Amino acid sequence: MERMESFLKRNFEVAPKHPSEEAQRRWRGAVGAVVKNRRRRFRMVPDLDQRCVVEAKKQKIQEKIRVALYVQKAALQFIDAGSKIDYQLPEDVRKAGFYINPDELASISRGYDKKALKNHGGVHGIAREVCVSLDYGIKTDELTIRQDIYGVNKYVEKPPRSFWMFVWDALHDLTLIILMICALISTVVGLATEGWPKGIYDGLGIILCIFLVVIVTSVSDYKQSLQFRDLDKEKKKIFIQVTRDGYRQKVSIYDLVVGDVVHLSIGDRVPADGLYISGYSFLIDASSLSGESEPVYVSHEKPFLLAGTKVQDGSAEMLVTSVGMRTEWGKLMETLSQGGEDETPLQVKLNGVATIIGKIGLAFATMTFCVLLGRFLFDKIYRMGFKWYEDDALTILNYFAISVTIIVVAVPEGLPLAVTLSLSFAMKKLMDEKALVRHLSACETMGSANCICTDKTGTLTTNHMVVDKIWICEASRSFRGSETVTCLKSTISEKVLSVLLQCIFENSGSEVVRGKDGKNIILGTPTETALLEFGLEFEGLIDSQHQGCKKLKVEPFNSVKKKMSVLIKLPSGGICAFAKGASEIILDMCDHIIDSDGNAIPLSAKHKEDILNVINSFACEALRTLCLAFKDIHENQNAEEIPAIGYTLIAVFGIKDPVRPGVKEAVQTCIAAGIKVRMVTGDNINTAKAIAKECGILTEDGLAIEGPEFRSKSPEEMKDLIPKIQVMARSLPLDKHALVTKLRKIFNEVVAVTGDGTNDAPALHEADIGFAMGIAGTEVAKESADVIVLDDNFTSIINVAKWGRSVYINIQKFVQFQLTVNVVALMVNFASACITGSAPLTAVQLLWVNMIMDTLGALALATDPPNNDMMKRPPVGRNEDFITKVMWRNIIGQSLYQLIVLGLLIFDGKKLLRFEDPDSDAILNTFIFNTFVFCQVFNEINSREMEKINVLEGVFSNWIFVAVLTSTIAFQIIIVEFLGAFASTVPLSWHLWLLSIVIGSISMIVAVIIKFIPVEPYNVTVHYQNDYKALPSGPEAV
Repeated sequence: MERMESFLKRNFEVAPKHPSEEAQRRWRGAVGAVVKNRRRRFRMVPDLDQRCVVEAKKQKIQEKIRVALYVQKAALQFIDAGSKIDYQLPEDVRKAGFYINPDELASISRGYDKKALKNHGGVHGIAREVCVSLDYGIKTDELTIRQDIYGVNKYVEKPPRSFWMFVWDALHDLTLIILMICALISTVVGLATEGWPKGIYDGLGIILCIFLVVIVTSVSDYKQSLQFRDLDKEKKKIFIQVTRDGYRQKVSIYDLVVGDVVHLSIGDRVPADGLYISGYSFLIDASSLSGESEPVYVSHEKPFLLAGTKVQDGSAEMLVTSVGMRTEWGKLMETLSQGGEDETPLQVKLNGVATIIGKIGLAFATMTFCVLLGRFLFDKIYRMGFKWYEDDALTILNYFAISVTIIVVAVPEGLPLAVTLSLSFAMKKLMDEKALVRHLSACETMGSANCICTDKTGTLTTNHMVVDKIWICEASRSFRGSETVTCLKSTISEKVLSVLLQCIFENSGSEVVRGKDGKNIILGTPTETALLEFGLEFEGLIDSQHQGCKKLKVEPFNSVKKKMSVLIKLPSGGICAFAKGASEIILDMCDHIIDSDGNAIPLSAKHKEDILNVINSFACEALRTLCLAFKDIHENQNAEEIPAIGYTLIAVFGIKDPVRPGVKEAVQTCIAAGIKVRMVTGDNINTAKAIAKECGILTEDGLAIEGPEFRSKSPEEMKDLIPKIQVMARSLPLDKHALVTKLRKIFNEVVAVTGDGTNDAPALHEADIGFAMGIAGTEVAKESADVIVLDDNFTSIINVAKWGRSVYINIQKFVQFQLTVNVVALMVNFASACITGSAPLTAVQLLWVNMIMDTLGALALATDPPNNDMMKRPPVGRNEDFITKVMWRNIIGQSLYQLIVLGLLIFDGKKLLRFEDPDSDAILNTFIFNTFVFCQVFNEINSREMEKINVLEGVFSNWIFVAVLTSTIAFQIIIVEFLGAFASTVPLSWHLWLLSIVIGSISMIVAVIIKFIPVEPYNVTVHYQNDYKALPSGPEAV
């Protein structure tokens, strides 16, 4: 057992994320030739040689794009190799009402061709040529004609595999091919020796069984492929903001057409090639397209945008000029779609298990054939004088077929594929529970997670924010809609409210737009939405004059600066700067506050202390705090740069974001499961602590720390500090990345981390499992994540952990079941061949047994849904043995029972059962076969629980398990009672049927007894909270 685990760890270990090519090639080499069907077994495994070819193509495309980006004088050369193309306007384009050739339009952005753009009248000229108003957008009824002329925004993908391709894959099984040849020879020889129709029964029986195996296998594989296809469709549901028909709306990126006006903001991936119309501080990361990490500023001077690049900072509007395969991104994606997804650690490990068992099975099959042939030849030479009969060739062929069939049974081809089956089933179920798994390995890795670093806003809280309190002009008020508005209007001068509303509406990354129904819709982050909703309460009551303001410069909010600033030209002609953001940061920028008359008065130490007390009091009530400030820019000051100091504080807002229902219970579930939950947030520490206590994350002995303090610690201090950290507030994305890295590398924890912003991408990439938020998350964060939480709910993360554990345990159950069948089938046939000179199980019977333990067994056990008990045990550690001592105990115990029972029946069955009929041999062999099958049926039930005695709990909640068991029993009755000519069976009396069932069912009693044999089930260290102790396992955990 230890040697087996050592072999697996040495040759079949790969990292769950970004495995090295050396590790991938090592396990492929270790598998060797012991593979029955490479096409099927390695269908979900990427071809590394093909991947190298794909990588070379990718680098070639990136090199072309680098030329366009960084050698703009020669930009067109990477398309035309120096030759200038004279584009003509096709007749169909002219008739459609457009005035520019699609290829010429595509070449302008793709080639960074400023000269061509200028010749066409710039962005506005291009807009006229593609018949679009930059303010109104395209009309929805023009979509079809634009797609016909300029193409659709989709790239070429590999066509989906049909059912018959899976049948073709299944037929490539070498052992089945050999058996088909044997069946053909058997039929020919049988017809020659026994005539029609008796001579065809043996061969036809094997053919029919092979046909059944191939069909069942193909149906199972095809259904898996359909599930993965559905998941791929979900992954591609990406939406973007556009202006169409005169109003803002969300559309799928695959519905974009040339002429669309697209709105881009931080974290978006540019969905098509286009031209910059307008925007602020627009910074593009082109590394995914060009391979260069240097960000590119896009402006009116450099207006070109390429599909596939990411918005790193700022916001902008873009005119789409080319889509789909006319973009370099389309060509790149066509190439990348051929690369395939990396194999998962469990798939690799089970390939190792299959290799070991396959080698053992091959040895047993060879020995069985040699023993059977040796005994046959011995009888010929010493008892019959080497006299040959007509059916002797058929006997030898039958021996060979049995040996080949032993290989079919012994090489557990279904083990690695069972992982895929279980993962596809889990991923489909998780979709229903609002978790989209992007990478297969994440689902199984999450089962081992012992730490979750979670965001606060939107994950633990609802992300539905409203202004709850406001401090303005040295007075704090609770906000109660129009009632508070009336109160503020009567106690504070209109000048103060006007400045406040200007700051709210002008210093915002969100927008108030008109919907189809004419009503106001706020597009933007929940925090800004709360402020804009507050501002809209004053609409019509105060003349804030914010509509007449003009933005000169914008510094958008990001998680590093934790503030947003804007420079505004006022209708009166003056220039003003507005700032908002994290309370203490904005307060440090201020040296004045505004009084109730609208005058700026110096900010004294006493004022500052009072304001900090207000901020802390808001934060202690679990309110998110924001400060708003302004600064008038005088003529002698630099009016091009946004100032960093000298502001006047306007107000402090306390924004309420309630804790999600069920979060506290989900956190307690994590604690019971040995998973430590840490909150990492950019919010005020008091707000974070209040929310963490409400969720049950922060305990009496836990530590809450701020990001700057965390960063200041030495490596030695961090070793002592990190295990105690439960809350990290005012953190930067780099703090989250540092925490995740140290937890993984120093403390060897399996870390899950959540993120929603562009700057969270490094932490999501570094973590064992990265969770991106489906609602609040940016496209960049989602692409870096392994799982997308569609409802942004912490409870959904727990569901992934539960299903991850379920996948791991289900595969262990299946391995335990399959190894038991393997051991018994190999030993019974080999021992019988050695002692009696015949094999009790024929080729057809062994093929049926193989289907029970392989495809049907995987369906029954690998799809068992999770139960609540799974979250009452510690997670499996990184270096845990896959085949545990508990599994070995169960395998050995059940194998011994079955071998003893079947051995007694084989060697002394006639006497024990008092068979005296002429066909007693046929009846005994049928009874042995029937008993063997029922032992497997009841052992399949036993395998549902490896440690608990009650194996029937929840059995009817898994309809697949019940259906597989029912169909197995039904088909066993058909084989024994009606297909005897093909399966070498005879009908049995009801007494013998009952006895077969009783002998099989005794294995359930044996399982109970075995489970009282003590073994150490776990060898894993986990960190617990709240004095949690691991629950006992074994029979006492009934």
